[in-house]
Amino acid sequence: MPEQDLRRTPLFQLHVDLGARMVPFAGYSMPVQYTKGIIAEHNHTRNAAGLFDVSHMGQAFLHATDDDPAAVFESLLPGNIAGLAPGRQRYTLLLNDQGGIIDDLMVSRPPAGMDSRCLFLVVNAATKDRDFAHIEDRLGDRVRLERLVDRALLALQGPKAGAVLSRLDPAIGDMGFMDVARFRFRDVDCLISRSGYTGEDGFEISLPADQAPALALRLLDEEEVEPVGLGARDSLRLEAGLCLYGHDLDETTTPVEANLRFALARRRLDAADFPGAQIVLRQIEEGPKRLRVGLRLEGRAPAREGAEIVDDHGAVVGGVTSGGFGPSVGGPIAMGYVGADHAAEGTELGVVVRGKTLSARVVAMPFVPHRFHRKRV
Repeated sequence: MPEQDLRRTPLFQLHVDLGARMVPFAGYSMPVQYTKGIIAEHNHTRNAAGLFDVSHMGQAFLHATDDDPAAVFESLLPGNIAGLAPGRQRYTLLLNDQGGIIDDLMVSRPPAGMDSRCLFLVVNAATKDRDFAHIEDRLGDRVRLERLVDRALLALQGPKAGAVLSRLDPAIGDMGFMDVARFRFRDVDCLISRSGYTGEDGFEISLPADQAPALALRLLDEEEVEPVGLGARDSLRLEAGLCLYGHDLDETTTPVEANLRFALARRRLDAADFPGAQIVLRQIEEGPKRLRVGLRLEGRAPAREGAEIVDDHGAVVGGVTSGGFGPSVGGPIAMGYVGADHAAEGTELGVVVRGKTLSARVVAMPFVPHRFHRKRV
């Protein structure tokens, strides 16, 4: 897409002022890295707090006209949305009629004090228009989708993110993983979730677009916080074993094949009333023909998306969907799909990189431990 046709987030000028290298991504001009580079940004997020601009993602409120919006929305996905308490969030999947993944998304029931007859949705940037059209087409006049085009979304990720935000409001420190709460910073209404896609503790802050630059600068004033671009965001989520839609997930891939069974609620499987339910249930019972796995490669050369995965006879048994160097791991890592008979942990395989087969081994994911902030019970 020509540069003049790219959309800009509310933080575009701030990225430029901070020396970011801007690249096209999902129809937007986005920062891939800043002056210190991807590895420094990656390591800073793992050790302190990285500030990400994720305003390109789609935000919307889903309002019900008659029924509980969660009960209506469940007809499109296999997650337990009706079981969400106010102020709680869940990762889930929009499925097509073959059980393929249209998108992965976050759904929350707003906290007390907000409209209880709606859900808050955050979907991927590249698929947001298609997602919203699909929801409106399938649910019709039972819902009203309010697209929040005038809001920004910031993500503060890392082990010191909680301490930083607690200086703005100490109550933020009381939030647990997947909690959602409403806060006011300098008279600006913010909807904050404690989650993230780096494997670290973190927060997403939804706020009016015109207020985003000021809050970003306020956070960057804290000594623990540095800006982080798309490059480190990708290496962080890869190390965390988390999928990127359009690469590790697509409409030809089911949740069972993607090793996302945690997103399939028992109650929803019993009801079997979501799109592609019979295909998903059959794969659970019989086992899928292929599975998403993690790979550790020997040496230092990384494998990229599209690299072939081969067995010890050189026969192709799968392909890499995400790969690169893992700074926290200290070596190359990858995710990909292989035949189920090659998916067991410890299986020795090869990955073809620039015509050379590199030794690889199937390993458990995540590649680095998750450090989400869970409340003590």
